[in-house]
Amino acid sequence: MERQGQRQRFGADGWVAVERHGFVAELILDRPKAMNAVSTAMADSLAQACAELAADRSVRAVVLGSTHERAFCVGADLKERNSFTDADLMRQRPHTRAAYTGVLELPMPTIAAVHGFALGGGFELALACDLIVADGTAEVGLPEVSVGVIPGGGGTQLLPRRVGAARAAELVFTARRVQAAEAAELGLVDRLVADGQDRTAALELATAIARNSPVGLRAAKRAMRLGHGLDLRTGLDLEDGAWRSVAFSGDRAEGVAAFNEKREPEWPGE
Repeated sequence: MERQGQRQRFGADGWVAVERHGFVAELILDRPKAMNAVSTAMADSLAQACAELAADRSVRAVVLGSTHERAFCVGADLKERNSFTDADLMRQRPHTRAAYTGVLELPMPTIAAVHGFALGGGFELALACDLIVADGTAEVGLPEVSVGVIPGGGGTQLLPRRVGAARAAELVFTARRVQAAEAAELGLVDRLVADGQDRTAALELATAIARNSPVGLRAAKRAMRLGHGLDLRTGLDLEDGAWRSVAFSGDRAEGVAAFNEKREPEWPGE
């Protein structure tokens, strides 16, 4: 899929951008000289971009991708952190948390388009998405314990939810990197595509998703995210609340009318 339209850049350095493709927004990591390593400034830019996307009711799906040919994101900017005092590191923490939480809490479906290195915080950005599309060059992992820390961008919580507690423990404790084919086999990524096709495949998937009701998509995501880990009865009650939030919406009325009139729906998004 060709790039189209104008990019809106965020932050003074412009290392994060958003590009629109109809109802799909592409959230782009664009710090090529550092393989998209997440510095304080880049974290702030990512959090700002996510806040704007979250507030935009016209966006029905988001693809998180990278302009770097050999990397999705290599994680934290360790060169920056090498100069930090303990106080500096503590001051940075709210900035990085805001970036990862910003991706995680996007209210619409999100898809990571991964190629090359997606390590540490880079893989955590992908894990914060609902789905991960990867090409054959992808190499993923959470190697934080090998440098004396732990995954701090959601990895210790998101990875077990994706692949189970024991498998997540093995991957975190060994700090090993996983190549694309094994990543697909283990469920670390959801769809494996030909080399160089991760962005195209992710945008095509997002476009298919975006044909559906934006009200329904957001409510379904909310129910699945909040219901995970709850007992069944509590989860069903949560689902019922989400159903009630859409049952009397304009989207529901339009969806039923379009079905009966055998036409494509024109979602009001409310």
